[in-house]
Amino acid sequence: MNKFKKTNTIMNLKTQGFILLDVDVVALNNAGKSTSSNFDNAVGTKKIYKNGRTYTYVSGQAWRYWWRETLKVNHGWELSPVTREAKIAFTDADPILYADDDVFGYMKAAKDVVRDEEGNPVLDKKGKEQKEDVTVTRISPLKNSVIVSVAGVSTVENWSSMARQEGDSVPYSKEEYSAIMKGMFSLDLVQVGTFASYNKTGFKNLTDKQKETAIANGATEINDSFVKTKSGEPQKLVQLEKPIREKRIVDTLSALKTISGGAMQTNNMADVTPKFIILATTNSGNHPFSHIAVGEGQRNERAVLNIEGIKEVLNDYKDQIKGTVYIGKRSGFLDEYNDDLKKLADEFKNVKLLSVNEAIDQYCEQVKTQLS
Repeated sequence: MNKFKKTNTIMNLKTQGFILLDVDVVALNNAGKSTSSNFDNAVGTKKIYKNGRTYTYVSGQAWRYWWRETLKVNHGWELSPVTREAKIAFTDADPILYADDDVFGYMKAAKDVVRDEEGNPVLDKKGKEQKEDVTVTRISPLKNSVIVSVAGVSTVENWSSMARQEGDSVPYSKEEYSAIMKGMFSLDLVQVGTFASYNKTGFKNLTDKQKETAIANGATEINDSFVKTKSGEPQKLVQLEKPIREKRIVDTLSALKTISGGAMQTNNMADVTPKFIILATTNSGNHPFSHIAVGEGQRNERAVLNIEGIKEVLNDYKDQIKGTVYIGKRSGFLDEYNDDLKKLADEFKNVKLLSVNEAIDQYCEQVKTQLS
Protein backbone atom coordinates (compact mmCIF):
# COMPACT_ATOMS: atom_id res chain seq x y z
CA MET A 1 0.00 0.00 0.00
CA ASN A 2 1.29 3.49 -0.87
CA LYS A 3 1.79 5.92 1.95
CA PHE A 4 0.52 9.41 1.24
CA LYS A 5 2.08 12.42 2.92
CA LYS A 6 -0.53 14.50 4.69
CA THR A 7 0.81 18.00 4.27
CA ASN A 8 -0.75 21.17 2.97
CA THR A 9 2.46 23.15 2.66
CA ILE A 10 5.26 23.01 0.12
CA MET A 11 8.31 24.92 1.22
CA ASN A 12 9.94 27.31 -1.23
CA LEU A 13 13.64 26.49 -1.08
CA LYS A 14 16.13 27.33 -3.78
CA THR A 15 19.87 26.99 -4.16
CA GLN A 16 21.21 30.34 -5.35
CA GLY A 17 24.64 30.05 -6.90
CA PHE A 18 27.12 32.57 -8.25
CA ILE A 19 30.38 31.67 -9.99
CA LEU A 20 33.44 33.36 -11.44
CA LEU A 21 35.61 31.80 -14.15
CA ASP A 22 39.13 32.86 -15.09
CA VAL A 23 40.04 32.07 -18.70
CA ASP A 24 42.94 33.04 -20.94
CA VAL A 25 43.09 33.08 -24.76
CA VAL A 26 39.80 31.26 -25.30
CA ALA A 27 36.89 31.13 -27.73
CA LEU A 28 34.36 29.41 -25.51
CA ASN A 29 31.20 29.98 -27.54
CA ASN A 30 31.34 30.99 -31.17
CA ALA A 31 28.82 33.05 -33.13
CA GLY A 32 29.46 31.62 -36.59
CA LYS A 33 31.00 33.51 -39.48
CA SER A 34 32.64 36.75 -38.47
CA THR A 35 31.27 39.89 -40.09
CA SER A 36 34.26 42.05 -39.17
CA SER A 37 37.11 39.96 -40.56
CA ASN A 38 38.81 40.21 -43.94
CA PHE A 39 39.02 36.42 -44.15
CA ASP A 40 36.32 34.28 -45.73
CA ASN A 41 37.09 31.52 -43.21
CA ALA A 42 36.68 33.60 -40.07
CA VAL A 43 34.78 32.63 -36.93
CA GLY A 44 33.57 35.24 -34.46
CA THR A 45 32.93 34.78 -30.77
CA LYS A 46 29.69 35.68 -29.01
CA LYS A 47 29.68 39.29 -27.83
CA ILE A 48 27.18 41.69 -26.35
CA TYR A 49 27.36 45.46 -25.98
CA LYS A 50 26.43 47.57 -22.97
CA ASN A 51 27.15 51.23 -22.24
CA GLY A 52 29.52 51.39 -25.19
CA ARG A 53 31.63 48.43 -24.04
CA THR A 54 32.03 44.94 -25.48
CA TYR A 55 31.45 41.88 -23.30
CA THR A 56 32.08 38.31 -24.37
CA TYR A 57 29.67 35.63 -23.24
CA VAL A 58 28.74 31.97 -23.27
CA SER A 59 25.07 31.32 -23.96
CA GLY A 60 22.93 29.83 -21.23
CA GLN A 61 22.19 26.91 -23.56
CA ALA A 62 25.91 26.16 -23.98
CA TRP A 63 26.45 26.22 -20.22
CA ARG A 64 23.56 23.79 -19.77
CA TYR A 65 25.06 21.52 -22.41
CA TRP A 66 28.40 21.42 -20.53
CA TRP A 67 26.52 20.73 -17.31
CA ARG A 68 24.43 17.89 -18.73
CA GLU A 69 27.41 16.25 -20.42
CA THR A 70 29.43 16.46 -17.19
CA LEU A 71 26.63 14.68 -15.34
CA LYS A 72 26.72 11.98 -17.99
CA VAL A 73 30.49 11.49 -18.00
CA ASN A 74 31.39 12.06 -14.35
CA HIS A 75 28.21 11.06 -12.50
CA GLY A 76 26.95 8.22 -14.65
CA TRP A 77 23.66 9.83 -15.65
CA GLU A 78 21.90 8.08 -18.54
CA LEU A 79 20.62 11.00 -20.56
CA SER A 80 17.12 11.00 -21.96
CA PRO A 81 17.15 10.00 -25.66
CA VAL A 82 16.23 12.69 -28.18
CA THR A 83 13.68 12.12 -30.94
CA ARG A 84 13.74 14.25 -34.08
CA GLU A 85 10.52 14.69 -36.06
CA ALA A 86 10.39 17.06 -39.03
CA LYS A 87 11.15 20.49 -37.55
CA ILE A 88 10.90 19.58 -33.88
CA ALA A 89 12.97 17.56 -31.44
CA PHE A 90 12.20 16.41 -27.94
CA THR A 91 13.59 14.17 -25.24
CA ASP A 92 11.78 11.12 -23.91
CA ALA A 93 10.14 13.43 -21.34
CA ASP A 94 10.31 10.80 -18.60
CA PRO A 95 11.57 12.43 -15.38
CA ILE A 96 10.98 9.28 -13.40
CA LEU A 97 13.50 7.31 -15.44
CA TYR A 98 15.84 10.08 -16.61
CA ALA A 99 17.28 12.50 -14.07
CA ASP A 100 18.19 15.06 -16.74
CA ASP A 101 14.54 15.32 -17.82
CA ASP A 102 13.75 16.02 -14.17
CA VAL A 103 16.44 18.66 -13.59
CA PHE A 104 16.65 20.32 -17.03
CA GLY A 105 12.97 20.23 -18.00
CA TYR A 106 11.27 19.32 -21.30
CA MET A 107 8.40 19.89 -23.68
CA LYS A 108 6.91 17.04 -25.67
CA ALA A 109 3.80 17.37 -27.82
CA ALA A 110 2.88 13.93 -29.09
CA LYS A 111 0.28 11.19 -29.37
CA ASP A 112 0.89 7.53 -28.58
CA VAL A 113 -0.93 4.44 -29.76
CA VAL A 114 -3.34 3.08 -27.14
CA ARG A 115 -2.44 -0.50 -26.24
CA ASP A 116 -4.23 -3.23 -24.33
CA GLU A 117 -2.83 -5.20 -21.39
CA GLU A 118 -0.98 -7.52 -23.79
CA GLY A 119 0.64 -4.61 -25.60
CA ASN A 120 -1.45 -4.82 -28.76
CA PRO A 121 -2.78 -1.66 -30.45
CA VAL A 122 -6.41 -0.85 -29.68
CA LEU A 123 -8.40 -0.23 -32.86
CA ASP A 124 -11.40 2.01 -33.37
CA LYS A 125 -14.59 1.09 -35.25
CA LYS A 126 -12.91 1.83 -38.58
CA GLY A 127 -9.96 -0.43 -37.78
CA LYS A 128 -7.53 2.40 -37.18
CA GLU A 129 -5.19 2.53 -34.22
CA GLN A 130 -6.54 4.63 -31.39
CA LYS A 131 -4.20 7.33 -30.12
CA GLU A 132 -4.06 9.30 -26.89
CA ASP A 133 -2.56 12.68 -26.19
CA VAL A 134 0.66 12.33 -24.18
CA THR A 135 1.70 15.98 -24.31
CA VAL A 136 3.75 16.91 -21.25
CA THR A 137 5.84 19.91 -20.25
CA ARG A 138 8.14 20.69 -17.36
CA ILE A 139 9.72 23.98 -16.37
CA SER A 140 13.33 23.30 -15.52
CA PRO A 141 14.12 23.34 -11.78
CA LEU A 142 17.62 24.43 -12.83
CA LYS A 143 17.73 27.94 -14.20
CA ASN A 144 20.90 29.70 -15.24
CA SER A 145 22.14 32.93 -16.73
CA VAL A 146 24.64 33.30 -19.52
CA ILE A 147 28.29 33.38 -18.51
CA VAL A 148 29.46 36.89 -19.34
CA SER A 149 32.70 38.78 -18.86
CA VAL A 150 32.66 40.94 -15.74
CA ALA A 151 34.59 43.77 -17.36
CA GLY A 152 34.74 45.01 -20.92
CA VAL A 153 36.84 42.84 -23.21
CA SER A 154 38.88 43.57 -26.32
CA THR A 155 38.99 40.48 -28.52
CA VAL A 156 41.83 39.69 -30.91
CA GLU A 157 41.71 37.95 -34.27
CA ASN A 158 44.10 35.01 -34.38
CA TRP A 159 45.21 34.34 -37.97
CA SER A 160 46.09 30.77 -38.86
CA SER A 161 46.58 28.78 -42.03
CA MET A 162 46.43 25.23 -43.32
CA ALA A 163 49.71 24.83 -45.21
CA ARG A 164 50.49 21.11 -45.10
CA GLN A 165 49.05 20.49 -48.56
CA GLU A 166 50.61 21.32 -51.94
CA GLY A 167 49.76 24.71 -53.38
CA ASP A 168 48.65 27.85 -51.61
CA SER A 169 47.93 27.86 -47.92
CA VAL A 170 44.34 28.21 -46.74
CA PRO A 171 44.01 31.08 -44.26
CA TYR A 172 41.42 31.17 -41.49
CA SER A 173 40.95 33.09 -38.28
CA LYS A 174 39.14 32.98 -34.98
CA GLU A 175 38.34 35.52 -32.30
CA GLU A 176 40.00 35.02 -28.90
CA TYR A 177 39.93 36.73 -25.53
CA SER A 178 40.99 36.56 -21.89
CA ALA A 179 38.48 37.42 -19.19
CA ILE A 180 37.07 36.92 -15.74
CA MET A 181 33.49 35.80 -16.37
CA LYS A 182 30.46 35.53 -14.11
CA GLY A 183 27.38 33.35 -14.10
CA MET A 184 24.35 32.72 -11.88
CA PHE A 185 22.08 29.75 -11.40
CA SER A 186 19.12 28.76 -9.27
CA LEU A 187 18.04 25.21 -8.44
CA ASP A 188 14.56 24.67 -7.06
CA LEU A 189 15.16 22.13 -4.30
CA VAL A 190 11.48 21.31 -3.88
CA GLN A 191 10.71 20.93 -7.56
CA VAL A 192 13.43 18.35 -8.21
CA GLY A 193 11.75 14.96 -8.11
CA THR A 194 8.29 16.49 -7.61
CA PHE A 195 5.80 16.50 -10.48
CA ALA A 196 2.36 17.79 -11.29
CA SER A 197 0.08 15.58 -13.34
CA TYR A 198 -3.15 17.55 -13.53
CA ASN A 199 -4.29 18.79 -16.91
CA LYS A 200 -3.31 22.44 -16.88
CA THR A 201 -0.98 24.16 -19.33
CA GLY A 202 2.57 24.11 -17.97
CA PHE A 203 1.64 21.84 -15.06
CA LYS A 204 1.18 18.45 -16.70
CA ASN A 205 4.63 16.98 -16.08
CA LEU A 206 3.56 13.32 -16.22
CA THR A 207 1.26 11.18 -18.29
CA ASP A 208 -1.22 9.02 -16.40
CA LYS A 209 0.95 5.98 -17.14
CA GLN A 210 4.10 7.66 -15.80
CA LYS A 211 2.22 8.66 -12.66
CA GLU A 212 1.06 5.09 -12.09
CA THR A 213 4.58 3.75 -12.65
CA ALA A 214 6.10 6.28 -10.24
CA ILE A 215 3.66 5.46 -7.43
CA ALA A 216 4.06 1.73 -8.02
CA ASN A 217 7.81 2.17 -7.52
CA GLY A 218 7.73 4.07 -4.24
CA ALA A 219 6.73 7.64 -5.13
CA THR A 220 4.11 9.29 -2.96
CA GLU A 221 1.42 11.89 -3.47
CA ILE A 222 1.52 15.19 -1.63
CA ASN A 223 -0.77 18.20 -1.62
CA ASP A 224 -0.02 21.15 -3.87
CA SER A 225 -0.96 24.03 -1.62
CA PHE A 226 -0.57 26.56 -4.46
CA VAL A 227 -3.03 25.03 -6.95
CA LYS A 228 -6.53 23.88 -6.05
CA THR A 229 -9.31 21.97 -7.77
CA LYS A 230 -12.66 23.57 -8.63
CA SER A 231 -14.01 22.30 -5.32
CA GLY A 232 -11.24 24.07 -3.42
CA GLU A 233 -9.21 20.97 -2.57
CA PRO A 234 -5.46 21.05 -3.21
CA GLN A 235 -4.22 19.36 -6.36
CA LYS A 236 -1.91 16.38 -5.92
CA LEU A 237 1.78 16.22 -6.75
CA VAL A 238 3.83 13.07 -7.27
CA GLN A 239 7.09 13.07 -5.34
CA LEU A 240 9.98 10.62 -5.69
CA GLU A 241 11.60 9.13 -2.60
CA LYS A 242 14.01 11.42 -0.77
CA PRO A 243 17.22 9.44 -1.57
CA ILE A 244 16.50 9.81 -5.31
CA ARG A 245 15.76 13.53 -5.06
CA GLU A 246 18.79 14.05 -2.84
CA LYS A 247 21.13 12.30 -5.27
CA ARG A 248 19.89 14.29 -8.24
CA ILE A 249 20.41 17.58 -6.42
CA VAL A 250 23.83 16.68 -5.05
CA ASP A 251 25.01 15.34 -8.42
CA THR A 252 23.85 18.51 -10.17
CA LEU A 253 25.72 20.79 -7.77
CA SER A 254 28.79 18.56 -7.52
CA ALA A 255 29.14 18.56 -11.30
CA LEU A 256 30.45 22.12 -11.05
CA LYS A 257 33.68 20.72 -9.59
CA THR A 258 34.51 18.94 -12.84
CA ILE A 259 32.46 20.75 -15.47
CA SER A 260 34.20 21.07 -18.82
CA GLY A 261 33.34 22.36 -22.24
CA GLY A 262 33.73 25.19 -24.69
CA ALA A 263 34.55 25.60 -28.36
CA MET A 264 38.08 25.45 -29.80
CA GLN A 265 39.29 23.14 -27.04
CA THR A 266 41.95 21.58 -29.31
CA ASN A 267 44.00 24.77 -29.49
CA ASN A 268 42.34 26.93 -26.83
CA MET A 269 41.74 24.49 -23.98
CA ALA A 270 40.28 26.25 -20.96
CA ASP A 271 39.40 25.30 -17.41
CA VAL A 272 35.78 26.33 -16.94
CA THR A 273 35.37 25.11 -13.38
CA PRO A 274 34.54 27.93 -10.94
CA LYS A 275 37.46 29.79 -9.37
CA PHE A 276 35.07 31.57 -7.03
CA ILE A 277 31.64 30.41 -5.91
CA ILE A 278 28.87 31.44 -3.53
CA LEU A 279 26.17 28.95 -2.58
CA ALA A 280 23.17 29.78 -0.42
CA THR A 281 19.69 28.43 0.21
CA THR A 282 16.87 30.97 0.13
CA ASN A 283 13.11 30.76 0.54
CA SER A 284 12.48 33.25 -2.25
CA GLY A 285 12.95 33.18 -6.00
CA ASN A 286 15.04 36.33 -6.16
CA HIS A 287 18.69 35.80 -6.98
CA PRO A 288 20.59 38.22 -4.74
CA PHE A 289 24.16 37.81 -5.98
CA SER A 290 24.02 39.40 -9.44
CA HIS A 291 26.20 42.44 -8.73
CA ILE A 292 28.93 41.20 -6.44
CA ALA A 293 31.52 41.24 -9.25
CA VAL A 294 31.75 44.41 -11.31
CA GLY A 295 33.96 46.15 -13.83
CA GLU A 296 36.05 49.13 -12.78
CA GLY A 297 38.63 51.41 -14.31
CA GLN A 298 38.51 54.31 -16.76
CA ARG A 299 37.29 52.00 -19.52
CA ASN A 300 35.60 49.43 -17.26
CA GLU A 301 38.46 47.09 -18.09
CA ARG A 302 39.20 45.56 -14.67
CA ALA A 303 37.09 42.93 -12.89
CA VAL A 304 36.80 43.46 -9.14
CA LEU A 305 35.02 41.68 -6.30
CA ASN A 306 32.42 43.86 -4.62
CA ILE A 307 32.91 42.96 -0.94
CA GLU A 308 30.50 45.66 0.20
CA GLY A 309 27.97 44.27 -2.23
CA ILE A 310 28.25 40.83 -0.63
CA LYS A 311 27.74 42.36 2.82
CA GLU A 312 24.71 44.24 1.55
CA VAL A 313 23.17 41.02 0.23
CA LEU A 314 23.82 39.20 3.49
CA ASN A 315 22.10 41.97 5.42
CA ASP A 316 19.23 42.65 3.03
CA TYR A 317 18.36 38.97 2.54
CA LYS A 318 19.07 37.71 6.05
CA ASP A 319 15.43 36.72 6.52
CA GLN A 320 15.35 34.80 3.23
CA ILE A 321 18.70 33.00 3.60
CA LYS A 322 18.39 29.62 5.28
CA GLY A 323 21.43 28.01 6.84
CA THR A 324 25.05 28.76 6.05
CA VAL A 325 26.29 30.73 3.05
CA TYR A 326 29.30 28.98 1.56
CA ILE A 327 31.97 30.99 -0.23
CA GLY A 328 34.68 29.11 -2.11
CA LYS A 329 37.80 30.62 -3.67
CA ARG A 330 40.66 29.01 -5.53
CA SER A 331 44.13 29.95 -4.30
CA GLY A 332 45.88 32.19 -6.81
CA PHE A 333 42.66 33.80 -8.02
CA LEU A 334 41.86 37.31 -6.75
CA ASP A 335 44.19 36.76 -3.79
CA GLU A 336 44.11 40.49 -3.07
CA TYR A 337 40.68 39.89 -1.50
CA ASN A 338 41.78 37.13 0.89
CA ASP A 339 41.90 39.37 3.96
CA ASP A 340 38.60 41.06 3.10
CA LEU A 341 36.87 37.71 2.67
CA LYS A 342 38.24 36.43 5.98
CA LYS A 343 36.97 39.56 7.74
CA LEU A 344 33.58 39.08 6.09
CA ALA A 345 33.38 35.48 7.34
CA ASP A 346 34.29 36.67 10.84
CA GLU A 347 31.64 39.39 10.73
CA PHE A 348 28.81 37.16 9.49
CA LYS A 349 28.48 34.00 11.56
CA ASN A 350 26.42 32.30 8.84
CA VAL A 351 29.23 32.59 6.27
CA LYS A 352 31.88 29.96 5.75
CA LEU A 353 35.00 30.59 3.64
CA LEU A 354 36.58 27.51 2.03
CA SER A 355 38.18 26.27 -1.14
CA VAL A 356 35.82 25.92 -4.11
CA ASN A 357 35.41 22.14 -3.89
CA GLU A 358 35.08 22.19 -0.10
CA ALA A 359 32.36 24.85 -0.38
CA ILE A 360 30.40 22.74 -2.86
CA ASP A 361 30.78 19.57 -0.78
CA GLN A 362 29.77 21.17 2.50
CA TYR A 363 26.86 23.00 0.92
CA CYS A 364 25.61 19.70 -0.50
CA GLU A 365 25.69 18.22 3.00
CA GLN A 366 23.63 21.15 4.23
CA VAL A 367 21.07 20.67 1.45
CA LYS A 368 20.51 17.08 2.57
CA THR A 369 19.32 18.38 5.93
CA GLN A 370 17.03 20.95 4.30
CA LEU A 371 15.08 18.52 2.14
CA SER A 372 11.84 17.13 3.51
